[in-house]
Amino acid sequence: MFFLRKAIDCKLNDNIPLSTPIDDIIFTVFDTETTGFDVATTDRLIEIGAVQVKGTTVLENETFHTYVNPNRDIPPVIVELTGITEEKVRHAPIAIEVLQQFFQFVEQKQSACFVGHYIPFDLLVIKHELRREKMKFHKPTFIDTLDLIGFIAPSYDMRDLERYAQAFGTRMYERHSALGDALTTAYLFVELLEQFRMHGYRTWGELLRATDSQMRSLSF
Repeated sequence: MFFLRKAIDCKLNDNIPLSTPIDDIIFTVFDTETTGFDVATTDRLIEIGAVQVKGTTVLENETFHTYVNPNRDIPPVIVELTGITEEKVRHAPIAIEVLQQFFQFVEQKQSACFVGHYIPFDLLVIKHELRREKMKFHKPTFIDTLDLIGFIAPSYDMRDLERYAQAFGTRMYERHSALGDALTTAYLFVELLEQFRMHGYRTWGELLRATDSQMRSLSF
């Protein structure tokens, strides 16, 4: 029965004063890999990776990574794209176990915000995995690097993470690997934060307003 659905919260450190300098904010940059794009129905999570960022410093030693057992076949096109095989996920934990571990990682690091490249998709992956367990995921504070790029350099009109990393001259890691893409996104993000500060912005509140992360209508 739907009214019995429980909520699961990732306890972000989201009571930070808006005047707090960006240098004092801890972010969790993450990425997911799935069996496909139809995550509301048939497609499932198969990998998640994350790295912590404090201000404009990527904390490469503070990472989270695991494969996920999707309890279904992985299409050959996804195996070719990601390198994630049935063998890699066969003995991996299931999604609900992984998400509980991921949320613990985020909470322990006192992260204030999720960051990702086209992050609404990754949040929807989490939402629908939890929905399968009859749990509701409350919309967290998040920043999409695409929104920050749109604020700093509105002339750019791309989607691909690799092309943005090349355009902004930042580090690139293994593509279509959840941890690799999280690290690439993290270095792109800190470069964007540096440029954001060069425009005269310094605070957490200014960053939230610039990216509209509290106002976008991500349906949860």
